[in-house]
Amino acid sequence: MSDLNVELLPWQQSVLEAPERFKVVAAGRRCGKSRLAAWMLIINALQAERGHVFYVAPTQGQARDIMWGVLLELAHPITSGSHVNNMQIKLINGATISLKGADRPDTMRGVSLKFLVMDEYADMKPSVWEEVLRPALADQKGSALFIGTPKGRNHFYELYKYAELEGDETYKGWHFTSYDNPLLDPEEIDTAKKSMSSYAFRQEFMASFEALGSEIFKEEWVQFQESEPDDGDYYVAIDLAGFADVAKSSKKSRLDTTAIAVVKANTDGWWVADIVYGRWDIKKTAKKIFDVVARYKPVSVGIEKGALKNAVLPYLTDIMKANQRYFRVEELTHGNQKKIDRVVWGLQGRFENGQVSLNKGEWNTEFCDQLFQFPNPLVHDDLIDALAYVDQLAKVSYYVDFEEDDFEVLDPITGY
Repeated sequence: MSDLNVELLPWQQSVLEAPERFKVVAAGRRCGKSRLAAWMLIINALQAERGHVFYVAPTQGQARDIMWGVLLELAHPITSGSHVNNMQIKLINGATISLKGADRPDTMRGVSLKFLVMDEYADMKPSVWEEVLRPALADQKGSALFIGTPKGRNHFYELYKYAELEGDETYKGWHFTSYDNPLLDPEEIDTAKKSMSSYAFRQEFMASFEALGSEIFKEEWVQFQESEPDDGDYYVAIDLAGFADVAKSSKKSRLDTTAIAVVKANTDGWWVADIVYGRWDIKKTAKKIFDVVARYKPVSVGIEKGALKNAVLPYLTDIMKANQRYFRVEELTHGNQKKIDRVVWGLQGRFENGQVSLNKGEWNTEFCDQLFQFPNPLVHDDLIDALAYVDQLAKVSYYVDFEEDDFEVLDPITGY
């Protein structure tokens, strides 16, 4: 190590030093991810007591083009030999760095690995990791780095979201854009932006996982308002997504989220105060609902009709009893509508006519991502589904529609 001059960008250093065993990095073009991979291959190979270190690209030709020259340059002081025909570099401690192609997974079976890089993981079959390479790390408890530029919503997206959100202490996810490379002139990125579609730019330079949008909801319709409206009532609508144990859940269920939408409605429209979302067990889900209701004191709370509502209600009731604070839960229904029709009916007109404003918060990015992609089957819609349910709850009185002579107050206490 003393013979190596390891120079890393700040974001590369943060990934290298992180203690997690499995690291997932989504990064824009020319961000420096391949150079980070090269240094991590070399460092892990020097620390390996036995076995191999693999760099895997979608094809071996890509592996050679991306990594061979970089490795020869950086590892030159501690290289004892290299073989271009089989794409291997042997270091002075006897460890071997091999460059492989994911299109030939059988050539990687039966090997004990200390460390592994999977570059452009979005372009590989997920079975290469799950069935071939993950078992190869088992006996040495090896680690892995997944890097790449997103290609819409696929297994790389699933892995990234798992590393970012699931709370698995062995995984960590990072997101970097091309602007995070200080050696890359930002004016060059800005120039590229002018000649590219907005979707292509966001994917290639901003490392966005978005799929092609549907144009049902347009970006120019979204408006923000940080100040709470003076008048109006709060409503809370909840879209439940199951309570599976994260550690035992399937890939699909790992991406489901429960969403709790909080809206203050008045005659001018809706102010979306917050959308609390996540993947929780049934007890934590009930506690999240109770906490939101306790904070905002809505006039109405609704949960979609069905087995999930029936499952969470006993836990929610127990929490209400323990805190001596009770509220009624309304039953939300599909109304025999398909989801796309229900969401469009509840939200499209309101957004288009400026009747929905969003409070600024950490949930904005996820919400807008789901909104602009709806109804793409590759993109989840839990947050906008919860918001659309507010349409069934929010009842706004338009006093201008009534003349004083049109009704008589029979009970001054209740107002009827």
